[in-house]
Amino acid sequence: MIRVQAEDFDPGVEIAALTDGKTSIGGVASFIGLVRDIADGDQVSAMTLEHYPGMTERQLEEVEREAHSRWPLDASLIIHRYGRLEPGDRIVLVVTASAHRQAALESCAFLIDWLKTKAPFWKVEDTADGERWVEARASDDEAAARWQRDDDGGRAGG
Repeated sequence: MIRVQAEDFDPGVEIAALTDGKTSIGGVASFIGLVRDIADGDQVSAMTLEHYPGMTERQLEEVEREAHSRWPLDASLIIHRYGRLEPGDRIVLVVTASAHRQAALESCAFLIDWLKTKAPFWKVEDTADGERWVEARASDDEAAARWQRDDDGGRAGG
């Protein structure tokens, strides 16, 4: 399930709804991304996230489908916010659920890594020196690269 929204979310409520009545689930993994108050050594007072409606959801659905093709998941959820957010605000929630913990843990890590490089969001930070666009980081590309498939179709890394 994919949701792109301006509104905040309650992780506990979301996880409970995702797993309600699904007694085959043996493990749930989750990640919550928050706005930090510092980036690259500068104080950040807010971050604004922009996206293209429709395109963003399609890309997130593709990433989620890839996770389901690699691991035996019973359920998954990605909520990504947009708009102006302040330090401490929740940006993203990723939840995966499976009969076994390893599948839940690996698929959650996969989704987090791929969201950082494949989700079409643009971020602007408000600092004392003015606004600045957040550039892609090589470390995010390296994290996502560990999930590239081998030539034989298996998983690399993770």
